[in-house]
Amino acid sequence: MRTALLSVLAVVASIACTPTHATPTADTGCSVAPPTAPGSTASGSITSGGLHRDYLVHVPANYEQGKAVPMVLAFHGRGQSDQLIETYSGLDALPAITVYPQGTATSNGQAGWQGAPYSSGADDVRFTEDLISSLRQQVCVDSHRVYATGKSNGGGFVGVLGCRLSTRIAAIAPVAAAFYDTGQQCAPQRPMPVLDFHGTADSVIPYQGAPDRKLPSIPDWLTGWAGRDGCTSGPATFFTKEDVTGERWSGCRGGSEVQHYKVTGGDHTWPGAASKSGPGHTTQTIKATDLMWQFFGNHVLP
Repeated sequence: MRTALLSVLAVVASIACTPTHATPTADTGCSVAPPTAPGSTASGSITSGGLHRDYLVHVPANYEQGKAVPMVLAFHGRGQSDQLIETYSGLDALPAITVYPQGTATSNGQAGWQGAPYSSGADDVRFTEDLISSLRQQVCVDSHRVYATGKSNGGGFVGVLGCRLSTRIAAIAPVAAAFYDTGQQCAPQRPMPVLDFHGTADSVIPYQGAPDRKLPSIPDWLTGWAGRDGCTSGPATFFTKEDVTGERWSGCRGGSEVQHYKVTGGDHTWPGAASKSGPGHTTQTIKATDLMWQFFGNHVLP
């Protein structure tokens, strides 16, 4: 079900805590009715950086007004849409507020995100921060448990958010991501927990990288994050099943960790997706959505 959602300007909100850390501080969103009925999705928009920006927000079926719940932001791939990633990811089934921002037109007219050489120039980091603040006025968000995932160009942008919004986002989980080397320093203000999924036969974003496209190999990208997080050991294999191998870096600062699921023969797809998420083979050995939710549950903002 979709209902119209009143456009609102992003505002700065007080911090809301999880019950396990402190008594939650009630944002405005904790005292108002949600923008759509629990178990349904609404469209919304804000103004950010002088631009009109759209998104979808799904309120979980178990939502109770006044009870703070986690929020997951999911960023679509280049040329895709908020509706498409909502459909194939299955994130709406989580007991969380799920948000699907819509990208702006890139150099070839397809929607995309900051951090890619073809991006529109829109400040998507600011949009994300403004959107988090805005949603905290509309729904009861546990601000210690805000997470980000995305696929392809959207997954690459999630990597950018890990570098630049580490005080607003507790953990990231990119899928088949395009981590373009922009030449900008990645300097998160706190150790960032990272969970990554990538297929070895990805026909769009090669697992071993593409120097001519400024794409690092996935192992090199993961090693970079392990270094930023101060991990002292790894990668060590912690999971093997059929076509999937799980690797982990541990001993990281601040309780962070870096995990990676390598899908042998996997293409440019979302593991476990029930509908088409990209070209080629989609493994059903694991479900990325379920695994990232487990991972997110282990990490909260201080």
